[in-house]
Amino acid sequence: MLTELMADTATRVSECTDDAVNWRLRHQTEANILHCALKPEHIDRRLQELDREWDIERAVETHCALVSLAGLALGVKWPKWLLLPAVACSFMLMHTASGWYPPLPILRRLGVRTAREIEQERHALKAIRGDFDRASAAGDEVTKARRAMEAVDV
Repeated sequence: MLTELMADTATRVSECTDDAVNWRLRHQTEANILHCALKPEHIDRRLQELDREWDIERAVETHCALVSLAGLALGVKWPKWLLLPAVACSFMLMHTASGWYPPLPILRRLGVRTAREIEQERHALKAIRGDFDRASAAGDEVTKARRAMEAVDV
């Protein structure tokens, strides 16, 4: 059970997502990569878009914070609303333990991806652009290490 709790977020979120939604997200990622492979001049712009893309963790954290703040604000006048932050925090705890969060299916259907899914697209685009070729073609080990770090720099 402890290993299940320690599984990484991407794995837990994908397992809690409908297979059709996972497939659609994967298909869209592959379409983005193919588009940039056919039009390499679009790679830099797409990498900039990926820099601004929110991953599922950021979306979940933001949702929990907003719901909690709303409950606290409403609880000033109507004390029953103070249950809302408690429920939101319990859902957040559930998410950290299992990867599931009540709005998760909605967020995933809206196209919110895990950090790993975003990074897979980023690395594929960098490979197409040749970033990794430059790293492996470098002369000495120190230069290879520096170029490798530049290639994967996000």
